[in-house]
Amino acid sequence: MFDRLDDLLIRYEELMNELNEPQVVNDQARFQKLMKEQSDLQPIVDAYKEYKSCQQTVEDSLSMLGEESDEEMREMLKEELSEAKNRIQELEHEIKILLLPKDPNDEKNVIVEIRAGAGGDEAALFAAEVYRMYVKYAEARRWKTEMMSLNENGIGGFKEVTFMITGHGAYSRLKYESGVHRVQRVPETESGGRIHTSTITVAIMPEAEELDFHLDLNDCKFDVFRASGNGGQCVNTTDSAVRLTHIPTGIVISCQDEKSQLKNKDKALKILRSRLYEMELAKQHDAEAEARRSQIGTGDRSEKIRTYNFPQGRVTEHRIKLTLYKIDSVMNGDLDEIIDSLIAADQSAKLAKLNEVA
Repeated sequence: MFDRLDDLLIRYEELMNELNEPQVVNDQARFQKLMKEQSDLQPIVDAYKEYKSCQQTVEDSLSMLGEESDEEMREMLKEELSEAKNRIQELEHEIKILLLPKDPNDEKNVIVEIRAGAGGDEAALFAAEVYRMYVKYAEARRWKTEMMSLNENGIGGFKEVTFMITGHGAYSRLKYESGVHRVQRVPETESGGRIHTSTITVAIMPEAEELDFHLDLNDCKFDVFRASGNGGQCVNTTDSAVRLTHIPTGIVISCQDEKSQLKNKDKALKILRSRLYEMELAKQHDAEAEARRSQIGTGDRSEKIRTYNFPQGRVTEHRIKLTLYKIDSVMNGDLDEIIDSLIAADQSAKLAKLNEVA
């Protein structure tokens, strides 16, 4: 590990020198690429420099303890030695995590699909609430949200909603949200006061650029139709809505949120490209089944991941057996405790797997 850290430290110094060269500064493409590499290395370099500093503190403290006779000074040195040793242990763990292989999609924006499952209107109502939960979470992190496609049920629920979240590291935090979300409560539509269980599915897909996944437009069929529902003066007067069919897979995407046919077509293509990219990633994951089993689930739509129990005010994250009794704040977008716990568990699983191999 330390040989690799020394190599990274040398590379970091090379980068800093390159970034100061006039020809690099004038070449924006190269400059941005080097800046990205420097930014990625910065946390590792900072942690390793602190690690080396703490090691030096340990050596200096031990040396001075052997020569110091004053009891008060010896106590100060012992305290300094203890703090440095504890910090070295913390930094070793931090550095191991920083050196874990990065998910190439972590910095991407995400396309989120939420679909009502078992439970009829109640499932659709919960789908709408989960949509608002993610929008509030995005707002708290200063990410932007954009509606892509919406199918309502007439009483405020969403049969299906697709939207984009744009922001630095959006996929790195939201990728753990894919799966089946279960709600247990007395539905507004239930007069008998009985607790019902309903489900929705959430799919988190990294936004796919043309560079990530080439989409052959010859495989696509476009149909236009008149939009319906709330949408201003253009609704029902122009053929602005777009239905996109991907012939090889049979995937059908409808977009009518925009008044412009061109904008709806662009949104439909974004959703399709990201869906196909996700399918490609799923194939890769299946091919690496053993590695996938050692990680927290991030993508299986059939996996029941979380239960929201309103009568008990609790949210249970099944993958890591975490239960929080603060359902109101979670539904208001306070997801960091859950997501941080999932990230920590995933990192621990990956570290354990690396240790087994070592």
